[in-house]
Amino acid sequence: MLFLQSYNTRIVVAGTTLLGLACGIVGAFLLLRKRSLMGDALSHATLPGIGIAFLVMTAAGGDGKSLPGLLFGATVSGVLGVLCMLAIRNTTRLRDDVAMGFVLSVFFGTGVAVLRMVQTFPGAQAAGLESFIYGKAASMIFSDVVLISVVAVLATATALILLKEFTLLCFDEAFASSTGWPVLRLDILLLVLVTAVTVTGIQAVGLILIIAFLIIPAAAARFWTYRLSQMLWISGIGGAVSGWLGASVSALFADLPAGALIVLTAASLFLISMLFGTAGGVIPKLLDQARLQRRIGRQHLLRSAYEILESMGEPVSNHPIPRELLLEHRSWSNAELSRLLNQARHEDHIELETFRDSAMIHLSESGFGEASRITRNHRLWELYLITHADIAPSHVDRDADLVEHILGSEMVRALEAELKPRPAIPSSPHQIQTG
Repeated sequence: MLFLQSYNTRIVVAGTTLLGLACGIVGAFLLLRKRSLMGDALSHATLPGIGIAFLVMTAAGGDGKSLPGLLFGATVSGVLGVLCMLAIRNTTRLRDDVAMGFVLSVFFGTGVAVLRMVQTFPGAQAAGLESFIYGKAASMIFSDVVLISVVAVLATATALILLKEFTLLCFDEAFASSTGWPVLRLDILLLVLVTAVTVTGIQAVGLILIIAFLIIPAAAARFWTYRLSQMLWISGIGGAVSGWLGASVSALFADLPAGALIVLTAASLFLISMLFGTAGGVIPKLLDQARLQRRIGRQHLLRSAYEILESMGEPVSNHPIPRELLLEHRSWSNAELSRLLNQARHEDHIELETFRDSAMIHLSESGFGEASRITRNHRLWELYLITHADIAPSHVDRDADLVEHILGSEMVRALEAELKPRPAIPSSPHQIQTG
């Protein structure tokens, strides 16, 4: 299968792989432009053009199933659908989704009616036209692959050449328009690229599933990076891999259509990306949240220990603290405090001791230094909120607690420059004000 020993398999796999590459790159812009439904409407709008092109070629005495003619009809019909959507959006108060839903349903309904008319057209042999709805990649020939290759190369090259313009269009259309960029022409050009890959992909995956081929690789790529340039390549590679594997597996099982397997392969890649993607995947996000909770717990424990030491007299010195004082200071449960103490001991921040049958916590040298740093950063932020954000001293501890865990070194230096505090740890401002 994967070594492509069959000529027909090589043709199909080459075509679907190139199509997947183009769909992945163009689909990334479509996704960021929030036009996913427009691609769906466009694909459905091609159906009446296929039926009408068949009727016209048959009436003219030609081969009604000529693929270039059918694709030309699909292109014309798809462009008309896009123009209808743009006209409804720009001349009425209806939203984009209303225009897209209207075009999708009306054009697809018209296409179904035209195909039914084709079945009764005298002398026409329309069997097989329905394959455009669901796709039939196995019927590809070499000329089809050449056509797909040309469209894929042109669409990919155009998208990369206009990367800066499309990026501005996708992320800030209002700014692009106010600075003189031809927003409408760029929007139309993007839709032309979508139309091109949609029409050429109809035979491979069908007009119903082509939207999945456009959107799923791009959506999967979004879980791996925050940079558009990287997202384009990941999406393109994901689309190419989906086309390659889907078509290869389809070659092994005659009853399984390539279009469906291509979409299922893309969906599998999406599921893997959603779970393990480094830029928003579920599992990395859960791990990050777990690490954040551990850091918050450690900071709360060390700051509480320092504040208890501070309350025992000046200057602050490091000596054992009764476990009961920590329980009272933060209202922790026994189980929660035990977990935090075990974590801190594992990180070499505390040492557990026993004195007269009482559990004592003693900060290590590194733990005492970390506790001092955490307490100082917390109070710097408290002072900033009181001074510049007009937060009441009685509430500042809670507000500071929401932010202090993400204070970076640059922000701490900015706070120091703004407040010009003494090198020593500032006194707690809310305790000064509230007594």
